[in-house]
Amino acid sequence: MTEINNLILADFFLERAESNPDFQILTFEGAGVREDETRTWQEIWLNAQRIGAELINQGMEFGDRYAIILRNHPEFVDSMVAASLLGCIFVSIDPRTKGAKLAYTLNNSGCKGIICADYNIAEIEAIRDQVASLEWIMMLETREDGAATLAADIKNAVAFQSILDTPETTVDRQVKNPMDILQLIYTSGTTGDPKGVEIANARIAGGAMAGPTLQLQPGDKPYTGLSLTHGNAQSLTMMPAIGMNLPVVFSRKFTKSRLWDITRKYGCTVFNLLGGMTTAIYSEPVQENDADNPVRMVLSAGMPAIIWEKFEQRFNLKVMELYGAVDGHGLFINAGDGPIGSFGQAPAGSEYKIVDDDENECPPGVMGELIGRPLTGEVKIEYYKNKEASEKKTAGGWVRTGDVCHRDEQGWFYFDNRKGGGIRHNGDFVNPGFVEQALAEHENINDVFVYGVPAASGAPGEKDIVAAVVAIDVNAFDAATVFAHCKQHLEANFIPSYLQLVAEIPKTASEKPQERFLLEQFSVDGEGIYTA
Repeated sequence: MTEINNLILADFFLERAESNPDFQILTFEGAGVREDETRTWQEIWLNAQRIGAELINQGMEFGDRYAIILRNHPEFVDSMVAASLLGCIFVSIDPRTKGAKLAYTLNNSGCKGIICADYNIAEIEAIRDQVASLEWIMMLETREDGAATLAADIKNAVAFQSILDTPETTVDRQVKNPMDILQLIYTSGTTGDPKGVEIANARIAGGAMAGPTLQLQPGDKPYTGLSLTHGNAQSLTMMPAIGMNLPVVFSRKFTKSRLWDITRKYGCTVFNLLGGMTTAIYSEPVQENDADNPVRMVLSAGMPAIIWEKFEQRFNLKVMELYGAVDGHGLFINAGDGPIGSFGQAPAGSEYKIVDDDENECPPGVMGELIGRPLTGEVKIEYYKNKEASEKKTAGGWVRTGDVCHRDEQGWFYFDNRKGGGIRHNGDFVNPGFVEQALAEHENINDVFVYGVPAASGAPGEKDIVAAVVAIDVNAFDAATVFAHCKQHLEANFIPSYLQLVAEIPKTASEKPQERFLLEQFSVDGEGIYTA
């Protein structure tokens, strides 16, 4: 067997291709409108070499960057491995990204090429002249969402399938050091320009050892609809699962309406939830067979305490709450042995504390910023070409999470809000989870996200509550009945000041609601805005 280092992603896949070549490890479900796509270990390895050969043909060298701007396709994984094969760096970009943000990310990372699909080529072409480094495009011709563009119609573009159709080839593995950078994932940019987080081979491939920590078991079949452009799908679903030879099922994108049908069809036992996904799923109409599913565990980040137990009971499963960040340090876990609402205690080998704005440690029950560091060695977070942001992130030797949290007397940590966020209304701190639960249980609401706007009263620090809602039947939407429902189920200070009726809640690749877009759409007397 070839000498390998399993902390190098390409080597990890080579070892599996040699030891278990025909095992079908990945399934990308077809949503009933196309055939399922699958990959064995050997198919991934052979495809990575074909892609690697084409990258060499395009002039790519060690350390060069290219973007992967795709929904969940098997070619995404093939292309990840190809980058590790050559020592290139792939830049993961949410396929919904467009305009100035897309141009900024491509320019900041200096991408020489893009792997994309026909469904997002128009957005790429629209900013192509703004990206001086861009030399080539490899495009999937999917025909999804009515896409009809061919690679032959795009300048310097190659049809991706033509690459996979070439004869088998061998490309020499270039990476010798597991700490060589393999990926850049950009932050959402909510407080400034997005920052590229440098992620080494060892961090991605090392995720293959995390399965037991996440309580995965032999016979499990994990599922995710989270985007592979996000660290969660890579590091908390795919890598931990395939490290235990557990087959993984993907959807192109998150689907709350088909979620339980997918788990039943494929026998999936574990899936991940993030951001607004929990409330969206809980908002679905109650079905008689909700508890009749094969799922035994949900790995959650941000499960509202108010619906935690109700979610477990309704769907007959266990919630394991997690807390971590792609630009953070350590992973918190509440495996069901901690209080409802807590995301866990400080990870082994780490020190965490809650501090106020003057760096004083907060006592139990008092909110402040969560900061952490390893007990041995220095913490290191690197943002690509941004030394100032890197130093600020780890000022004083502590990782600054930017999250406002508190802990209890027993050392269990709880998330409260993002630093600079939160809703203080009429002197009370409003937990959006309570408001979202009440609205999610309304018969004509399909999704909801609650946020705050500066109070009409002008009171310093005060906010009015806005509930952005998606109606099941827009024509039957009656704001008066929604406000009446809130009055019945919420205390007075928690009742929304405004309802904002929208076609959908804008969300990131990790299904985190994007408050800034809702704020841009909001005006007191605007269309779709209702008051009690």
